[in-house]
Amino acid sequence: MEMQEVQLKPGERIDDLQRNGYHIIQNPEKFCFGMDAVLLTGFARAQEKDVLLDIGTGTGIIPLLMSAKYGCAHLTGLEIQEESADMARRSVAMNGLRDTIDIVTGDVKEADKIFKSASFDCITCNPPYMIGQHGLTNPDAPKAIARHEVLCTLEDVVRAVAKLLKPGGHFYMVHRPFRLAEIMTTLSQYKLEPKRMQLVYPYIDKEPNMVLVEAVRGGKPRMTVEKPLIIFESPGVYMPEIRDVYGY
Repeated sequence: MEMQEVQLKPGERIDDLQRNGYHIIQNPEKFCFGMDAVLLTGFARAQEKDVLLDIGTGTGIIPLLMSAKYGCAHLTGLEIQEESADMARRSVAMNGLRDTIDIVTGDVKEADKIFKSASFDCITCNPPYMIGQHGLTNPDAPKAIARHEVLCTLEDVVRAVAKLLKPGGHFYMVHRPFRLAEIMTTLSQYKLEPKRMQLVYPYIDKEPNMVLVEAVRGGKPRMTVEKPLIIFESPGVYMPEIRDVYGY
C-alpha cells in the first residue's frame, strides 16, 4: 500500500506497524503506544461488517491494527487530547483510511452525547491503569493522562460502553490485574457480562502484569479463562507465540 504524504510536527516520527503496510505517527517525548495495545488487538475479535469504537485511542494505534486485522466496516477513535487526536488523524490520512476510520476529539464522559446509543458492534479500550493522583508529578502531561485516571475512571469507561454497545455487542479491554475485582464488579453492575479473560506474564516465573478481558452486553454468565500469555523467554527474546501472533 502506498503511503500518502503528511506533515510531521517537531519531535514526530513515522513508525512501521508491519501490518498491511500501515504506518503510524508518534512522538516519543509525548507518548508512544505500548505492547498492551498490540496484545489487546490480538485478543479482540471482530468481523468485516462490524462498526467499532476505540475509547481513548491516543494516536490511533488500535483502530489501525483492528482495521489491518479485520477490515471492519467502520472504526472510530475517541480521544480527549487534541494533540494525540491530530496525530491519529494524520496517521489515518497517511494510510489512505479516511473513508473507514474517524478520529473524534471528545471526552468519554460525554460519549453518549457524541454517539448514538447502542450504535457499535465492538468497543475496545486501553484505559489509564493507575488510580488518581498517586505518584503523579505533572497531571497535565500527555503521558500522565494516558496512564493515570486524571480525566476518566474505569467506571466512566464502562458506563459509556454500556450505553454505546449494541445488545450482544462485545467489549475488549486491557488493564492491570491488581484491579481485577473492581473490573469484574463494575462490568457486572453495568450488565456487561465478562466472557473471556487472559492473564499476561512478562516471564513464566513472574506474576502477571496485564489482564485482557472480553465482556458482552447482556450476555449470559459463563466465563472462559484462557491459557496464560507469556511475553519473554529471556530478556529481550520474545516467546514464539508473541512472534507468531503479534509480529514482534
